[in-house]
Amino acid sequence: MTGDMYLRLLTPFLRTSRNRFFPAGRFPGKSVGVICLGLLICLVLYLVSVKVVGYFHSQSEIGVILSLKIFQMAWIVVFAMLIFSCMVSSVSTIFLSLDNEIIFAAPVDPAEIYFMRYVTTTIHTSWMMIVFSVPVFGAYGRVFQAGYFYWPLMVACVACTALMASGFGMMLTVMLVRFFPARQTKDIIFYLSLCFGIFIYIIFRMLRPEDLVNPDKYAHFVEYLSVISQPAAPFVPAAWSANLLSLYLLDGRVDWLLLGLIVLGGPSLYFLGEWAMQRFFLTGYSRSQESFGGFRSFTLTGGYRPGTAKWIFRKESKAFLRDSAEWSQLFMIGALVIVYLYSFKALPVDRSPLQTEYITNLISFLNVGMTGFIITSLAGRFVFPSIGAETQAFWLILSSPLGVGRFLVYKFLFYSIPFTLLSLLLVITSDGLLAIRGPMWWFSVTASVIICLTVVGMAVGFGAMYADFKAENRAAALGGMGALLFLFAAMTVVFVILCGGAWPMFHLMRQWIGGRDIYWGYKAYLALWLLFSVLLGVSCVFISWRGGCRALRR
Repeated sequence: MTGDMYLRLLTPFLRTSRNRFFPAGRFPGKSVGVICLGLLICLVLYLVSVKVVGYFHSQSEIGVILSLKIFQMAWIVVFAMLIFSCMVSSVSTIFLSLDNEIIFAAPVDPAEIYFMRYVTTTIHTSWMMIVFSVPVFGAYGRVFQAGYFYWPLMVACVACTALMASGFGMMLTVMLVRFFPARQTKDIIFYLSLCFGIFIYIIFRMLRPEDLVNPDKYAHFVEYLSVISQPAAPFVPAAWSANLLSLYLLDGRVDWLLLGLIVLGGPSLYFLGEWAMQRFFLTGYSRSQESFGGFRSFTLTGGYRPGTAKWIFRKESKAFLRDSAEWSQLFMIGALVIVYLYSFKALPVDRSPLQTEYITNLISFLNVGMTGFIITSLAGRFVFPSIGAETQAFWLILSSPLGVGRFLVYKFLFYSIPFTLLSLLLVITSDGLLAIRGPMWWFSVTASVIICLTVVGMAVGFGAMYADFKAENRAAALGGMGALLFLFAAMTVVFVILCGGAWPMFHLMRQWIGGRDIYWGYKAYLALWLLFSVLLGVSCVFISWRGGCRALRR
C-alpha cells in the first residue's frame, strides 16, 4: 500500500511531464528539436572543454595538477549552487504548494509527501547541472585518456552528487523553517539566503584559488607542488566525487572507500531529511501560513494619476517584493557578483607568457560571453515565468483597455532596466580591474548591452508563448518545454554574436596594441557586425513576441 501511495503522489507530475514533452496524438516535433539543440550545445561544450583542458595538460606536470585542481573546484562550486537552488525551491514546494490542502486531506504520511517533493525538486533543480556538466567533466576523460569506464563512473558521480545536494538542502530547509521563529515566510527565506551566502563565501575562500598560480608565495617549489596537489576539502560530499575521479584520471584505479561514501551519501541524507520531515514539518507548515499583515488604502490622495506604464511597473515591483522566494535570491546574486568580480582582481596576468595587454583583452572578450550566459540564466529564472506568474488573474489584463503587445512592452521595459545595469556593472567593473582601454572597452560594453536586451526580450516572448498560468510557483515553470527552448535559443544567439565579432576584434586589437594604423576594412567589418547583431536581436525578439501575442490572445 505504501509503494502504491508513492506512485499515486508522483502520478500528476509524471503525466504532466509526459503530456508536456510527448503530447498524445501528434509527433513531438518540439521535443525532438530541443533534444537535438541540446545535444549540439553539449557537443560544443565538450569540444571547447577538450581544447582548454588539453592546453593545461600539455604544460608539463604543473599543468596537469592545475587542471585537476580546477576540476575539483568545479565540483564543489556546482554542489554549493545545487544546495542553494534546492533550498529556495523546497520552501515553495514543501510549505507553499497550492496542492498541500488536497494532499493533507488524504491519508498521506509526511514521509510519503517528502518522497514526492524530493523527487520533483531534484529533477527541477538538477537536470541542467547534469546535462551541461557531463560534457565538461567528460572532456577530462578524453584528455587524460582514462578509458571507457570513466564515463559511467563520472555519470554516476554526477547523479549521486545531485541526490546528496537535494537531500542536504531539503533537510536543512525543513529544520530551519521549524527552528527559526519567523512570523513571515519572507523572513525564513532571508535566513536561508543569508546563511547560505556566508557558507558559499567561506567555502570559496577556503579553496584559495589565487594561490594556484602563485608559486612565489611559497619558499620552495616542492612546497608549492604539495599545496596545490592536496585533495579538495575531504568533508564536502562533492569533493568525494572530485577526488575519486581525479585518482582514476591519474592512476586508473578506483578508491572503493570514496565510491562507497558517494553511493551511500544520497540515501543517508534522504533518510535524515525524511526524519526531519516527520518530526518538524507540521510545526513549520503552520508557521509558514501566517499572514503578512499590514493594510492597503484603495484610494489615491492628491491629484497625481500615474500613467499605464507606471501602474504596470508598480504592480510588477509589488508582486516581486511580496514573493519572498524571488527577492530573497538577490542576496545570493549579490554574493556571486562580488566573487565573480573579485576573481578578476586576483588574476595573475603579469605571470602570463603572453604580453599582458593581449591576455587582458582576451579575458575581456571572453567576459562578454560569460556575462551573456549569466544574464540568460537570470532571465530564465525571473523574466520567463513573469507572464505565467499573473495566474488566473491574467483575465484582468485581457479585459482592460491595454493591448497584449503593449503589455509585453511594459514587461520588457521593467526587466530590461535592472538587467542592463547588472550587465554593465559586470562588464565595466571587470574591464576596470583589467585596465582595459580603447576599442575592446567599447566593444565589450556595446556587445553586452545588445546581448542583454535581446535575451530579456526573448525571455518575455517565450514566456508569453509558453505561459503556465496554473504553475504553483515561478520555479515550477522552469522545467517545461518553453524554458528549455528559451535557454537553448538565447545561448545560441549569444554564441553567434560573439563569434561574429571575434575575427574583426582580433585583427583590430592586434594593430591597436602594436601602435599601427587600423585597417579600414576591419572597421567596416566591425560596423557590419554591429548592424548584424542589432538586426539579429530585433528579429529574435520580434518573432518571439509575435508568437507570444498569438498565444496570449488565444
